[in-house]
Amino acid sequence: MRILMVGAGATGGYFGARLAKAGRDVTFLVREGRWQQLREHGLILQTPEGRHLITPQLIKAEQLAEPFDVIILTVKSFGLAQALDDITPAVGAQTLIVPILNGMRHIDTLRARFGDRVIGGLCKINATLGERGEVVQMTPLHKLYYGALDGQNNARLQQLDATLKGAGFDTVFTEDILSELWEKWLLLSTLGAVCCLGRGNTQQVLRSQGGEALLHGIFTEVLAVIAAEGYQERPANTANIYQMLNNPQVAMTSSMFRDLTQGYAIEADQVIGDLLARGARNSVNTPLLNAVYVNLQVYQQQR
Repeated sequence: MRILMVGAGATGGYFGARLAKAGRDVTFLVREGRWQQLREHGLILQTPEGRHLITPQLIKAEQLAEPFDVIILTVKSFGLAQALDDITPAVGAQTLIVPILNGMRHIDTLRARFGDRVIGGLCKINATLGERGEVVQMTPLHKLYYGALDGQNNARLQQLDATLKGAGFDTVFTEDILSELWEKWLLLSTLGAVCCLGRGNTQQVLRSQGGEALLHGIFTEVLAVIAAEGYQERPANTANIYQMLNNPQVAMTSSMFRDLTQGYAIEADQVIGDLLARGARNSVNTPLLNAVYVNLQVYQQQR
């Protein structure tokens, strides 16, 4: 299957590089600055195993002229609107669109534009871009989840699964991608909220007076909101998420916190603001999330 990887940042660069290295047909859709960087230096993948150099196939939005079999979206949520226009020429009748974005708002946006071509997707990886644009995998975790939003994984999705398997990262082809999406949002929003409000990693927050109470309070609010929105709780999974976050021996940070500390744009509206909106329409009280969102909005005003 011909794959269009939209974005070559930490997420798109990592999974795209792995796919290309495994011999899959991958083309990266990138902006001018990243285009020049990748043309000059190649796509450098720095992993715990070592350093890999990929010579990527690159394309710009204005060059798209024919459909791809698979489009994997890895842009930041605030870049989604532009990405929708960019990829339209590459969307055919049989194209599968796999969004790897934070939160859940993007699902409705994409389905309104492209209908049932959109499936569910998410990743679990600790990666970032280095000073020279190299993709740095910080821990061995590298897992990609995907599946039909209605749970009906047809032959086309099975073909996608065969394409993504065995490419140097872990894959999860699931009939319950929605639960996975809700739980990823529970994890990343709690982690982002705690780190951004506490201005530190989870270890620093948990070693502070009231830190565990803050973590528990935010986690409880997020869980209440997503449950009101339709998430059928899987208690063992949510307990594992909380246990992972509530570990003072491990210093965890979120991508939103890392972006904030570097002065970059952040996904405040999509990760936290959307939770507040969903909580309000379901009459769920969310005072801690409100405090986090005010904090993030002030940051955005100051940029």
